[in-house]
Amino acid sequence: MAAEASFARDLPKAELHLHIEGTLEPELMFELAGRNRVRLPYRSVDELRRAYVFSDLQSFLDLYYAGCQVLLKEQDFYELTSAYLSRAAGQGIRHAEIFFDPQTHTDRGVPFETVIGGIHRALEDGRDRLQITSGLIPCFLRHLSAESAMQTLEEALPYRDWILGVGLDSSEVGHPPSKFRTVFDRAREAGLHTVAHAGEEGPPAYIWEALDLLNAQRIDHGVRCAEDPRLVGRLVEDQTPLTVCPLSNVKLRVFPTLRQHNLKQLLDRGLLVTVNSDDPAYFGGYVGDNFQATATALGLDRDQLLTLARNSFTASFLPDEQKRNYLAAVDRFNAQPSLKTIS
Repeated sequence: MAAEASFARDLPKAELHLHIEGTLEPELMFELAGRNRVRLPYRSVDELRRAYVFSDLQSFLDLYYAGCQVLLKEQDFYELTSAYLSRAAGQGIRHAEIFFDPQTHTDRGVPFETVIGGIHRALEDGRDRLQITSGLIPCFLRHLSAESAMQTLEEALPYRDWILGVGLDSSEVGHPPSKFRTVFDRAREAGLHTVAHAGEEGPPAYIWEALDLLNAQRIDHGVRCAEDPRLVGRLVEDQTPLTVCPLSNVKLRVFPTLRQHNLKQLLDRGLLVTVNSDDPAYFGGYVGDNFQATATALGLDRDQLLTLARNSFTASFLPDEQKRNYLAAVDRFNAQPSLKTIS
């Protein structure tokens, strides 16, 4: 069992659904609060951790946005991102496509350049220090207006060389993807990839909108697609990736328990499913932890874990040659003699 857990954790993989603000561990939050003279409504790290009990997506977002108040300077964003990369390197991550929420910070008066500058500098250092390749995806907050999203896109475009694409996140219910169609049209005109959160708390119809109106190349979460057989057929035929976040889905009550998660069902039906950590500081585990816990709860075998790892690189926005190199790394890892006894 220990060998199987190690296999799941150490397997080379990419992370495609990770909100960098959601990696803000309580210890770093308190450190930055002290440095930046921000008062937190908690007296200790332990008291803050005890607050991580959520009834739904919105109850999490309320705490998530409150935590972001401590992020004010470029160095804060640098340290936040560096801490994530160090943890990710110990859990098999070779490539990460990282979300960040510019409006969460610019609406507080933190300049866009401060946010992206700190994150980008850490990613560059991570390439040299940890050999983790990476890319950045700014996400539009769907509870805000389409006009605000367009303004954010215009702020992002001068940093086009640092940005892979654009995404859509935050409160899903009541904010359909169609609200942001014009913004995504503009992003595609600029040559950016497009992804969108859909089908977590929102209905399958939101996934259809993300595909047909936003031309989303990946669906973030997407687990409610199982409610619509025609949609499942579309996703299988097009091999549209789903960036699934199992521990997050349980923490936010999308599924009552991990054993009831539909990831294995989706995988068995031929969908291009990947495993990711979403907001790991809040949801109890980074990507290797998600692999391990899901494998145990759903009884995934080694071949299924290898498929999930390969899917993560296939679904990435890496150039084809780099994808092939990473897929070969998965095969080499699997061929190690010490792993032959794992079934």
